[in-house]
Amino acid sequence: MQGCLERNPRPAERLFTPGELLGPSGAPRTSASSAARFAAEEAEATCLSAPGGLRRHDAEVRTGTGGRPCLDVRGTAAAAEFGITSWQVLLTHDADVAPAVAVAS
Repeated sequence: MQGCLERNPRPAERLFTPGELLGPSGAPRTSASSAARFAAEEAEATCLSAPGGLRRHDAEVRTGTGGRPCLDVRGTAAAAEFGITSWQVLLTHDADVAPAVAVAS
């Protein structure tokens, strides 16, 4: 992710919402933080079996209370047909690895 965004920052605008590009302090997020957010959105898409019409900005990983990551969903991802009423998301990043887990319930 770091190499991609350093070579050409334009994909960041397609991959992330404006709120995801900046940290709580207003400073740009690190590439590791961005990669973890990308992984969380991929995990969200997996929970939904990647329905047709799902858009990258249908999900936004934001910083919630106490610094915990929160997953906000809208559009196709928030469709009532899935029966999902809440999301939990876990992010981590270390060295060159940035995994995430999303749990829909």
